[in-house]
Amino acid sequence: MQTFPILSDDDVLATIDTADVVATMALAIREHAFGNLVSPPRFSVDVEDGSLVFTAGAATGEVQALGFRVYETFRDDSPEHTQLVAVFDSQTGAFKGLALGDQIGLLRTGGIGGVAVEHLAREDAATLALIGAGTQGRMQARAAASVRNLDEIRVFSRTRDSRTDATMELNAELDAHVVAVESAKAAVEEADIVICATTSRNPVFEHKWLAPGAHVTTLGPKYVGAHELPMETVKRAHTVVTDSLVQVEGYAEYKQPFFVEGDRRAEIVELSTVVAGDHAGRKRETDLTVFCSVGLAGTEVVLADEILRRVGE
Repeated sequence: MQTFPILSDDDVLATIDTADVVATMALAIREHAFGNLVSPPRFSVDVEDGSLVFTAGAATGEVQALGFRVYETFRDDSPEHTQLVAVFDSQTGAFKGLALGDQIGLLRTGGIGGVAVEHLAREDAATLALIGAGTQGRMQARAAASVRNLDEIRVFSRTRDSRTDATMELNAELDAHVVAVESAKAAVEEADIVICATTSRNPVFEHKWLAPGAHVTTLGPKYVGAHELPMETVKRAHTVVTDSLVQVEGYAEYKQPFFVEGDRRAEIVELSTVVAGDHAGRKRETDLTVFCSVGLAGTEVVLADEILRRVGE
């Protein structure tokens, strides 16, 4: 009887480091630019108490991987909750394996954030403000540190314990000096990179705190009437970038309309065009750039495929 690999979170973390995650996501985004990454909008299966949400995609160029990720939105703290990524060969349809747990999704999002920082932040960016000290924020900080020589990371979150824990964890892993601060203002002022990874439905900083030439990433809520970025930042940005315009369009069906509207919405650039060199992203040192992370479908499949390949070597 044929058996197939099933990866746990421990397997994933033991197999690939942050820099290689970012490189794998850069490859997937280049495939998207060349038309070799099929990335349909997410869809869900809804029942009374929650949903199963699917993101699916296929890489058909340098990488040959087809599959899907599924996660649920049921609201309880049961330990049985998990995510699943299934990978097939996109040429033959042969099944390659599974990844169970949260790490593929977490690393995928962090890796894409790292690609955005690499292509949008100033090359001399040395100071990072992290607002939101959860697992997503910490992964974004690791990814940013893998593509920029950061001297200082300032961490702020609503709870002192979470920012203290994040500071201790990141200090142990990164070369940068990581410090917990007492306010969002203390984090954002004079920062070269600002990463927001919160659940806040209201802006978590004031636009006037941003330094000239800053890059801003938002991972949290991005709906009309509920967003963690101030609208002034979006309006004044020289470039607004997202990883998936298809997912942006799908917001209206999946939850509610995307928070960037009107003429500004029509000007949003896909990250793949920046990575491919078709759009400058940043033209001047003083440009303000914004990256809206929404989830490019298929990238989690590419990442799981790379980890399965490494495990099989």
